[in-house]
Amino acid sequence: MNSHPTFNRPAFTSRVVPVIVITHIDQAVPLAHALLEGGIDVMEITLRHAAGLPAIEAVARHVPQMHVGAGTVTHAEEMARVQAAGASFALSPAMTCALVESALECKLPFIPGVMTPGEVMAARDYGFSLVKLFPAAQAGGLSMLKALSGPFGDMRFCPTGGVSLENMGEFLKQPNVAMVGGSWLTPTNLIQEGRWAEITRLAHEAATAALRHSR
Repeated sequence: MNSHPTFNRPAFTSRVVPVIVITHIDQAVPLAHALLEGGIDVMEITLRHAAGLPAIEAVARHVPQMHVGAGTVTHAEEMARVQAAGASFALSPAMTCALVESALECKLPFIPGVMTPGEVMAARDYGFSLVKLFPAAQAGGLSMLKALSGPFGDMRFCPTGGVSLENMGEFLKQPNVAMVGGSWLTPTNLIQEGRWAEITRLAHEAATAALRHSR
């Protein structure tokens, strides 16, 4: 397997990756502390809102123990920007040659998105061993992961899209699932209202559930 840093698994330990849309930079640091208090040491701050990039920078600067990643990276030129902001890894809902080449140039750990066996093979050919199955529910969910485990036993997945506290355990039981991603830990209304204690509770629930299914 290629040893380039781009293909390395990010260093966080949590098996649950909160997918976050931040709309104001002031939300970033207290949200990071709330997740850490609940036992989650990773944040995927998406670029779906203009506040995403400065939020990544704020967390990287003020909460260094949090592994902050940039999500919804869909343009090659965004890779250098998120790295400069302090992101320790990047994720995308898909995979293109331009994205991979940009990640390689930046030496930034990257988790590309896949949905089909052909895309899994393409990712493996590049050297990736960890990919994001997205959107997981529409891609077949558990049945797709089980089907992929035969021909692609060396690949690991982060299913995202349709994963919740109620079904995450079934995903994490699968031998080829390294982690799951989801937005249920960080509901928009709780972030907007600054209800950090409730987010800590949700994070603790998820972290505890993930431990029950650790292999």
